[in-house]
Formats: sequence, structure tokens, C-alpha cells
Amino acid sequence: MSETEGGTADAVSTPAYSSPAKSLGDPGITPLSPSHIAKDSDANDAVEQSFLVVVAIDFGTTSSGYAYSFTKEPECIHVMRRWEGGDPGVSNQKTPTTILLTPERKFHSFGYAARDFYHDLDPNESKHWLYFEKFKMKLHTTGNLTMETDLTAANGKKVKALEIFAYALQFFKEQALKELSDQAGSDFENSEVRWVITVPAIWKQPAKQFMRQAAYKAGMATPENPEPLIIALEPEAASIYCRKLRLHQMIDLSSKAPVNGYNASDTVGAGFTQAKEHIRRNRQSRTFLVENVIGEIWSELEEGDRYIVVDSGGGTVDLTVHQIRLPEGHLKELYKATGGPYGSIGVDYEFEKLLCKIFGEDFIEQFKIKRPAAWVDLMIAFESRKRAAAPDRTNPLNITLPFSFIDYYKKFRGHSVEHALRKSNVDFVKWSSQGMLRMSPDAMNALFKPTIDQIIQHLSDLFEKPEVTNVKFLFLVGGFAEAPLLQQAVQNAFGSKCRIIIPQDVGLTILKGAVLFGLDPAVIKVRRSPLTYGVGVLNRFVEGKHPPEKLLVKDGTRWCTDVFDKFISADQSVALGETVSRSYTPAKPSQLVIVINIYSSEQDNVSFITEPGVKKCGTLRLDLTGTDTLVPTRREIKTLMQFGDTEIKAMAIDVATSKSVKAGIDFLNY
Repeated sequence: MSETEGGTADAVSTPAYSSPAKSLGDPGITPLSPSHIAKDSDANDAVEQSFLVVVAIDFGTTSSGYAYSFTKEPECIHVMRRWEGGDPGVSNQKTPTTILLTPERKFHSFGYAARDFYHDLDPNESKHWLYFEKFKMKLHTTGNLTMETDLTAANGKKVKALEIFAYALQFFKEQALKELSDQAGSDFENSEVRWVITVPAIWKQPAKQFMRQAAYKAGMATPENPEPLIIALEPEAASIYCRKLRLHQMIDLSSKAPVNGYNASDTVGAGFTQAKEHIRRNRQSRTFLVENVIGEIWSELEEGDRYIVVDSGGGTVDLTVHQIRLPEGHLKELYKATGGPYGSIGVDYEFEKLLCKIFGEDFIEQFKIKRPAAWVDLMIAFESRKRAAAPDRTNPLNITLPFSFIDYYKKFRGHSVEHALRKSNVDFVKWSSQGMLRMSPDAMNALFKPTIDQIIQHLSDLFEKPEVTNVKFLFLVGGFAEAPLLQQAVQNAFGSKCRIIIPQDVGLTILKGAVLFGLDPAVIKVRRSPLTYGVGVLNRFVEGKHPPEKLLVKDGTRWCTDVFDKFISADQSVALGETVSRSYTPAKPSQLVIVINIYSSEQDNVSFITEPGVKKCGTLRLDLTGTDTLVPTRREIKTLMQFGDTEIKAMAIDVATSKSVKAGIDFLNY
């Protein structure tokens, strides 16, 4: 077991077995009693605001956008300029999360521009360009995410995910700085901006850290100066914005009385048509006023009231349970964030499955590779029809098939698309002579069903939890919340349990909330830790209590290795800036390099770092070489971990010399 770096390690007699402590060269640190929790009083002190503007980027699975607010007028939230090349039938306050690289793998364009350019390329040429869409989900679905994780372009070529994310963030950074400079009439500097990037709350720590690394690469902040960048959790951002809602800014699905002048007898669908009209008229203005008040719905909430935010986006659905704390109306998270990959792209997968059923999986696979731009076209046509699906719809939805689809199918199979439809026995989907797939409303609703069922099931499970009783409101936010089919399903399932509220500009709720969060990150006072954290230590070996294979004899002392010393448990509530402190002593006083490894687990009760599911996630390395002070006989090493923020910080201090090291916890390099 290497004690110091430099070969002066003791010869240690130990049974031959594998221990991570030994293989990692884990130095021996043993706990000094008592362990205690300290509240860091400085943690909540306001940091001197040096930035002039907060820019929030909502980096979505299907669409993305940014909004900003000047610190001098925090009640004005400006949503970015309109994008060129919007889609018919789709509001274009955000732009599609699509990115195009040249054949030389250099950044070319983002959003509608990327899509349109790719689409206009000659099919033979387009094979060499690298086009990416809906790539954010990769961070959620990759189990062992690292800096080396790849993404696959439409043409099958692979590129490092970090590069793609950095290009996308850099694009938004440049767009925002350009818009700010135009407004200010002089060049706006990156240093004057606090950046906020939103991520799903259910993302694991590696994915959150990955976003931060991509932002560093995009030049928003640096590892040495991380402060200008905040990672915000999407449902929290939505929650912060919902607090401010006035009655005319939302739709109450459960109300029988007219709200905002909409009469509940005009069914949900009709109320929505009016709401959409209202939004359409207001869309020309890109500045939203957020009054410095608590909205009417909020003023009905009393101390301790609970509500759920259901953030349903393109890729994931994120559920957070918050409780109100008066008088300031601060928020406290009651139950750790849950959810899963049940976003609206699930509906796209179902459509793809339907096409495979009609035309054959082999053809669809080939078509995607050989005619990638036409495939993108087909999915755009589907997207706008998908948005027209509604519970009370009776007339069919027509989806135009690109000419190259019809043409390529004939070459591939030797018979027509029409023939395939007749032969496929798929009811509800017919061929119209204008070259369209005609889907009955039932067929379209069937595509939504699996995804909506999963969301309803997940919510039902959540309502069963003891922490989630007596919920007053359920706020439905995120792009997928615009779908009347999802609204109706949520209302039918839970309308009797709580009131279901939809902010009017539901697709921009998170973006605006993220700006408010950037202006005041301390608004969320208590969060739940998603994981159990601790460090690996040595304890005195106790016969009969400790497993014999953990015995380590050193200088005549019998130690038990690999003991997990817990800092915080999964789902434990932690206050903003709360610091947990532990003191340790090196097993050998003369040790000069002390490495403390930090471990995490989803389980609550962990005894040893060797247990299944325990992962190493960070390292604190104190190098005490070159310290002249006489080494005291009993050295004290203090370890501090700060929780309660969206990210975790750690530090270690050698009490005798006051030498300290800080470390972000690294979830990507282990």
C-alpha cells in the first residue's frame, strides 16, 4: 500500500485479496472522532455582483433558445430574436437543436439554418456533411459517460460529444453577445455576463459536469474561474417562474369557473385555441415583464403547502416536488427529482415504428442512410401534424411523403407506396392521391399513448409516496406540455387530487425561470441529495464485526480497509451552502502525500467502498512535501464537502499547516 510517493512505502503484510484501497494506492486515513456537521455561515453571503446581464440557455432535446435580463432591470426578461426559417405551424421562439459540421468537421451552422442548408445539399454531397439532431439525450442514456463519448451523425460518422455540445453552446454565446452588443451600441464582453445553462434534474452528476466542461470549451467560463456559469435544474427554473404567474398568464384545466375569460364549458381544446391566439398576438413582443410580486395562485399557498412541477420536454420528463416556505416564498425540495426518458421524441419513435411496419425495417434503415435529408424532411412534416393532434379531433391528419421516399421505395421494392399501404393491414392509415399518408385521429393518438402512459404511471407512483401527500397544484410545463392529449390525460388522472395549471407560454417557462434563477440563485434553499456520498477510510479492525478479508496489519496495528465513511445520504435534505465536515488522521504520521478518494452510491446504507454500485467520483490530493514544520505526532486532516447547490464542491485542509486543496468532484474521469 503506497504511503508516500517516492518509494518509502512500508512493507505491509496483508492477505492476498483485491481491495480498491490497495490497487488505487489509497493512503490510510482514519476518522478522528467525533464526526460532526458544520453549517458554513459564509456560504449564503451574497457574492459581489460584477455581471451586468444574466443570459440563460435552454438547451433542449428538440429545440433550444436563450433569454436574458439586465441586473439593473430584473423584471424585464428578453427572449432572443426571431429565428430565420421557422416551420409552418410551429412557433419559432426557439430553434431546433440541430447542428451541421462541414465534411472537414468544422462548425457550419445551427438550428433552422443548419437544417435548411443540409436539406438543400445535393444528395451525393450531403453524405459527406455531418448533421446531428436530438443529441442531448445521449447524455442521459449513456451509462458510463466520459469526455471521450461519441455522437453519431445522420451519415453514420462519429464525433466526440464534447465537441458538438461545445459548438452548440459557443453558437448561443456568440448570438447572445452579438444581440447584447447591438442593444448596448458597443461591444459586450463575456466577462459582463453570468451564464445559466439548464439541465434535467434527473440527470446524473456526470452529465451535469459534462455540460460544464462543454461550456468551458465554449469559452463561457474556465476551471480557474467557474463562477460566471451556473447549472440550473429545469423543473426548479419552471418552479421559480410559476411563483410569479398572474391569473391571466395561465390556464387552470380543473377550473369550472371561467379563468382569463375562458369558459370551462368551451372544453379544454377550445380554451387552448383562444390561449394560442393570445400567445400568437403577444409573440411579436419579445420582452416579458415579470412583476416583483408573488402571483395570485401563489398567494393562495400557505406555509408548508406542496406542489409538483412536471417538466415534459422533448427527451425527458422531470418531476420535482416543492414545498413553499414563507415569508419570502423560498422553495424547499421535498422528494428527490424523478422522471425518465418519456419526452415527446417517444412519439417520433412510435411513428418510425409505424413506418417500419408498413414499409419494412430494412427499407427505412436504408432510406435514412441513403437519403438523410429527405428523412429529416419527413420528420419535420410529422412534427407539425403531431402538434395538431387533439383529444376531440375528428378529421384525419395528412403527412406529406417526400418525392424521394416514394421514388426510392419503388426502386427498393419494385412496387408502389400505395401497394405497401394496402398490403400492410395497418388500419387508420390510408394513402391519398396527393401523395400523402392520411392518419385517422385514432392512429395519431395511438402514437402518443405509450409515452403518455409512462408519464401517467410515473406520476401515479410519485403520488403514492408519503412525502407527496396533500399536493395543492400540479404545474405542467415544457414543450410537450403544449400537447392537448397529454393535458387531458393528466387532468383525467389527477384532476381530482390537485389543481392542474399550465402557464400560457409553456414552452418558454423554463427559459424565463432560468433567468430569474441566475439573478437570484439562493431562491431554492433546500434540495435533496440524489446520491449517498462518502470517503474511503481505515478503521481499527474489530474481530467478529469486520470481514476477515478486509484485515490489514501495519506496524503491528490491525486495520479494516475500504470502510465507507458517509457524508450525506441519498434523498437527505440539504440546505443551500450546507457544509459537512469530517476530520481524519493519516494512519502513518510521516505521510507527506495524502489522497482522499470520494465515492458515491445510489444506495442509502453503504458499509464498504467495495460494495456493488459504489463508484469513485472524486479525489482530493494534499501534497505536504516541502513543509518545514515539524510533523506533530497526531496530524489532523479536515475534509469539507459543500452540498445544497446544483453541483457539489469539496476541500481538504491540513490543520497543522493550514495547507488546503479545493476540488470539484470529477464524475467523468473515473
